Amino acid sequence: DFSKASYIEKARKQPDKVKMVKEKIFSDGFFPTIDAIRAKLDKPITMGYCNAGLVLESGVEGIYEGDRVASNGSHAEVVKVPKNLCAKIPDSVSFECASFTTLAAIGLQGIRLVNPTLGECVVVYGLGLIGLLTVQMLKANGCKVLGIDIDDSRCKLANQFGVKTVDLFKGDNLLNITQSFSKNRGVDAVIITASTNSDEVIHQAATICRKRARIVLTGVVGLDLRRDDFFKKGITFQVSTSFGPGRYDSDYEYKGHDYPIDFVRWTEQRNFEAVLGMMEEGTLDIRPLISDRYMIEEAIEAYKSLNDNKSLGILLEYPKKEDSVLRINKINLISKKLVNYAPSDPVVGFVGGGSYASRTLIPAFREAGSNLETIVTLNGLSGVNNVNKTGFKLTTTELDELWNNEKINTVVIVTRHYDHSKQVQKALENGKNVFVEKPLAINLNELEIIEKTYRKVNEKREVPLRLMIGFNRRYAPHTIKMKKLLERTKEPKIIVITVNAGQIEKDHWIQDPNLGGGRITGEGCHFIDLMRFLIGHSITNHQVMMLGDFPGIDIRNDKVTINISFADGSFGTIHYFANGGKVFQKERIEVFCGNSVLQLDNFRKLKGFSWPGFKKMNLFSQDKGNKACVKAFLNSIRNGDPSPITFEEIIEISRVSMEITESLKQNI
Repeated sequence: DFSKASYIEKARKQPDKVKMVKEKIFSDGFFPTIDAIRAKLDKPITMGYCNAGLVLESGVEGIYEGDRVASNGSHAEVVKVPKNLCAKIPDSVSFECASFTTLAAIGLQGIRLVNPTLGECVVVYGLGLIGLLTVQMLKANGCKVLGIDIDDSRCKLANQFGVKTVDLFKGDNLLNITQSFSKNRGVDAVIITASTNSDEVIHQAATICRKRARIVLTGVVGLDLRRDDFFKKGITFQVSTSFGPGRYDSDYEYKGHDYPIDFVRWTEQRNFEAVLGMMEEGTLDIRPLISDRYMIEEAIEAYKSLNDNKSLGILLEYPKKEDSVLRINKINLISKKLVNYAPSDPVVGFVGGGSYASRTLIPAFREAGSNLETIVTLNGLSGVNNVNKTGFKLTTTELDELWNNEKINTVVIVTRHYDHSKQVQKALENGKNVFVEKPLAINLNELEIIEKTYRKVNEKREVPLRLMIGFNRRYAPHTIKMKKLLERTKEPKIIVITVNAGQIEKDHWIQDPNLGGGRITGEGCHFIDLMRFLIGHSITNHQVMMLGDFPGIDIRNDKVTINISFADGSFGTIHYFANGGKVFQKERIEVFCGNSVLQLDNFRKLKGFSWPGFKKMNLFSQDKGNKACVKAFLNSIRNGDPSPITFEEIIEISRVSMEITESLKQNI
């Protein structure tokens, strides 16, 4: 329903996103905001989160090639699933039934939060797929179960499982039936599995409850709660976290760190196992819930059938194929025709196809006239989408396809930060020029390895391989103008850069020292480079201060002030703050020199205060120099020139960024 809605209807349903759009227009300008929205809407989304199949490969102890497993992987012929998000299927359980495991775990987690005891009266409000799974598991738990729905066929299905029902469409009296069902005491608990915008569901659920009853929401309903409903009866209300403990915890879901069973009995994975156990014992019957079966080639028709109220459990089946076919890891979607390139042509392979790559870097490389040869992505959908949009000749999930391709002389690395150093090293060793989105590495040991590798591979080369970091801000039109104005005076300068960085959650991968390296190494390096470029002299010293400990404030290395000294006597201060408001501009650069001041706001407006011969330079839309940065890099390849930013300067800026991060770690 949401995907069919017009832009206006989508906006009405997402007022928080509308607010973000307004803030972005205010800070970045209209056209960059429109570009960002289009890129977001144009990005395809992987469908589904319930599947069952055979293990093709495994690096997980206890799960081996050929095992039958259920998982919450996407709808695809081959899926890559972390170990805590799958469970073995018992021999007596079919693939068809096992594919409902993840959905059933949602209902099971709702039951665990209700914590029913033998003989309690529990209402399930909403007899869709999850509701019908929930009523069966409650019956297996020894509860008296009453189901509520507006669909007669769903009520009849629940009756088959021995559940009494209230058909609201027929006008059944909800209060009278629930009072009789609970012997005039009120029900002990309600699990809401309905999907509606109405607040009436919560009100009705509270009305039929006894005092000190429990209500758990696993569905999606209006949440304009009436205080008296809960105040007078002391009702407990809780929203369930889908599959169970571990959900939305990246350490559990993606890094494989399990919770000790002695402390967390039922995790996501253990809920999967419990559901499969009930299927094996026959207490959870899936077969009556399967309404439609489609081959994957008929997927469009399968999704259309969602509009039919008679559809319930819709299965998508994939044809059996040889392992060799399933293991194909590259797709040529454009042409198999061989293309001959001149030695000076930049022939480019991309590693990574995420938002920044697809929205900014790939279009910049295409516009600058590079030959887009291969893109390597973690999943096929991202790669195919970029091939179709931008003209790459090949997409693959295997890095070796890129390293071993002799036609490719240039590699662009736009992956998560922890992969950068390994991929830069591999690209250099295979004789490729490298453009890496910052940072170059996430610690000093990795930086030292890159430095040694670069010097070794270039020992016998007449023109060294280019190693470039995406320090685009030094190529912005305003920055170039500031540089020219500053070159008129030789006296030392003072620069103040204020970055209203915005908050990133503490469990985001960039905050993890082993994944993202922290925000100064990963993002703050941009501003160290910008200051280094404007001053034009090497860094001699640096100091850092961070926000002190205070109740309610998360102490991390993204609320800091960095002081930097330079060889010519200049110095600068970078205020990198994650605790500011979004309405305030994101970046401001101020330069004090010769009784004059230059002030740049958000790479849109540059003002000169008492600056001889200069007053202002305004752009209609923000330009942070991304295209110019890429163009300079590609021109160095075409012309046989060294990299636009010297290797020594890249290492200097990277080392300072990491040293600052290390100082911050010692203070936390």
